[in-house]
Amino acid sequence: MNTALASASRRLFHSLPKDRGIRPLEVHRKSAFRMSHETPAAAPPWHAAYPAPSSQTVFIPRDEVLPILANGRKDAVLVDLRRNDFEGGTIRGSLNLPAQSLYPTLPTVYSTLKAAGLKKVIFYCGSSTGRGSRAASWLADYISSQNDTEMQSLALEGGIKGWAAAGPEYVKWMDEYDEKVWAKHSA
Repeated sequence: MNTALASASRRLFHSLPKDRGIRPLEVHRKSAFRMSHETPAAAPPWHAAYPAPSSQTVFIPRDEVLPILANGRKDAVLVDLRRNDFEGGTIRGSLNLPAQSLYPTLPTVYSTLKAAGLKKVIFYCGSSTGRGSRAASWLADYISSQNDTEMQSLALEGGIKGWAAAGPEYVKWMDEYDEKVWAKHSA
């Protein structure tokens, strides 16, 4: 530090009235040390901003999804809810709709799916135990509020991790499959 600047800083510090609660620099260093070693409060999870779903999640096993893909059914859609962890590939034909943006858009999502004549909406994330099940239940709640008895909202049992680990007959239905990514998950 420039000596003239340091000298001016010391003079300014010592010229301040002592009754204003100004503490010596050592106290500030201790406070800074303590603050830098405190654990910040954990942020609430993204879904805490939305109501908990009231519908029980209905899971669909991957061996029931495979024929939907193989037969090219037009009345079903898969929705990949991953955002930052969208790596290693996705199930062919899936829409990518990050879970964090789903709840506020449920009316639009529902009306779009309904207009397309879809009967099954199958959500998945990494394991489908968090985002996948929550999204499936949120849409099920919305479907129920619309008195719709034709559309089903489901979560893929095991998620994309289970799909990729299930072997070649499942992996062949993945776009942008990256074996290295899935090898990390199985290790």
